[in-house]
Amino acid sequence: MAIPTVITQFYISEPPAGDQLTINVVAHQWWWDIKYPESGVITANELHVPVGTTINVEMTSNDVIHSFWVPKLAGKLDIMPGKTTSLWFRADEVGEYFGQCAEFCGESHAWMKFRVFAEPIAEFEAWQQKQLANAANPTTAEETQGASTFVAKGCIACHSISGVLGAAGVIGPNLTHLGGRSTIAAGVMDMNQDNLRKWLTDPNEIKPGNIMSNSPVSLAYTNPNFALTTEDINNLVAFLHSLK
Repeated sequence: MAIPTVITQFYISEPPAGDQLTINVVAHQWWWDIKYPESGVITANELHVPVGTTINVEMTSNDVIHSFWVPKLAGKLDIMPGKTTSLWFRADEVGEYFGQCAEFCGESHAWMKFRVFAEPIAEFEAWQQKQLANAANPTTAEETQGASTFVAKGCIACHSISGVLGAAGVIGPNLTHLGGRSTIAAGVMDMNQDNLRKWLTDPNEIKPGNIMSNSPVSLAYTNPNFALTTEDINNLVAFLHSLK
């Protein structure tokens, strides 16, 4: 049993010939930073891939050991801090595939989810082009005030939004096109205004131990002078939901 097992492991470790796409993934407690080095796209918690293309996933961890697992597309593989591990997969059918961290990584390990969207090549290319664009300008008074609140309340210390002056943080997910994603909080909640409001009101209630609630740079949650009012939250919800 050992001989054919080892031979097969070496065989399947090499990706098949043909079109390939590399995606870099950095695992955090408890979300996924996703970069497409060939195009420059940066997103979070949702991978978009072209159908029929071999996807090489290069992974590392920002903190503890995690594990990348999409049951319908590939086996699981641990992600180690200070080391790069890699796996490959190929989606042969259009669809939405569910992923999960498969290595216990702390208090909210069970809430470290992600999605893989397999799309026809034309749709994938259109998605990439849209991701490379700056965030849309606010069009309502609430959205405009929300954009100002995002800067004034210190959200820019952790998050990036392309096109928003000063919003270049890298501690938390890139939010440039947050409103166009299907979920928030790393797959925990559907993307809609009600859930955005719940998340901003008390992120620790949704995902215990998360850095947004507990980090010294999360001013809105750790410094009374930056606390979010109900009006602040409503304006932020309008602004963030408009980022599509």
